[in-house]
Amino acid sequence: MVGSCEPFSGKSALVLGIARHLIATNHQIRFGKPLATSLDLEHSLSKLPDPIIDDDVRFVGRTLELSEKQLIPSLHLLAPSTAEERLLNKNLDAGEGFEALKGQLKEPFEGVTILEGAGSLHEGLLYGLSLGQVCRELDAPVVLVHLWKDSCSFEALLAAREQLGSQLLGIVLNAVTPEEVELLKKNVVPSLEALGMQVYGVMPRSPLLRSVTVGELVRRLDARVICCSERLELLVETLTIGAMNVNSAMEFFRRRRNMAVVTGADRTDIQLAALEASTQCLILTGAGNPLPQLINRAEELDVPLLKVDHDTLSTVEVIEQAFGHVRLHEAVKATYAFRLVEEHCQLDRLLKNLRLT
Repeated sequence: MVGSCEPFSGKSALVLGIARHLIATNHQIRFGKPLATSLDLEHSLSKLPDPIIDDDVRFVGRTLELSEKQLIPSLHLLAPSTAEERLLNKNLDAGEGFEALKGQLKEPFEGVTILEGAGSLHEGLLYGLSLGQVCRELDAPVVLVHLWKDSCSFEALLAAREQLGSQLLGIVLNAVTPEEVELLKKNVVPSLEALGMQVYGVMPRSPLLRSVTVGELVRRLDARVICCSERLELLVETLTIGAMNVNSAMEFFRRRRNMAVVTGADRTDIQLAALEASTQCLILTGAGNPLPQLINRAEELDVPLLKVDHDTLSTVEVIEQAFGHVRLHEAVKATYAFRLVEEHCQLDRLLKNLRLT
């Protein structure tokens, strides 16, 4: 099992890296999430699909070219409506669904089963499907991927060890400031291992993996797309507010890459300057509409123009919340995740400790 202490810690990236390494070493794999946390429903939550296949599971399956038989259905969907139903029914067990999972996993399969836990250590308790509950029921070893900020981050790992006990096989530290990676390996990792925490990797923070598509920003901002609606797959890595004079803005824009630029609808000078830089989308706030020459230039450069009803501050808050809090559902991110895990994780050591070599 792959788990984490908090959501959006990098579980899917680690799953992809481990799974591809297993496939490269001639192992068959199957993958699933006992508790679905992401599901693109075309109908109401009262009519869940059967089987329930989490969006992350489908993405991993497509990326690794797994068959449908290698995708393990989820038992429940984590959502306000399903949580309320379980609460009102006073039902905290996984019930027959969990027995079905155990039965499914006992079916003959010559390979490795990877399960991804819910977002945090407590998530899923209402369904009987928290990380601790599932790993104990299945007697499955757990690798935790953990966001590392500073040494205070170790407290969450201590709490995880208390909950998971001997099922905790080890950890991978993620989103480490790049210039601190080697220092962490030299000073902190030996201390963690001396305290009984096997560390299988230290992965640097990646702007690409934290990035968000223009389409996701359109959805979160409820924005109107003025032009280039076919370019909503572009990835935004940084956010810039165009509120300075145009000369300062041009100098600032040159130092940034793959930006979303938020500026007032009346700042045509800033808007045109942003289009000449590494801008993935231009987000206009306030009253008014863009001038025709701006729209023409944006179309020439394939830069989407978005118009929002929010003020600049509210718009910035929504965008900042999106960074690092979106799922890994783009092929370019998957390719980068493969490389990141391969370069910064000791996968052979992990497989040895799992007795898979």
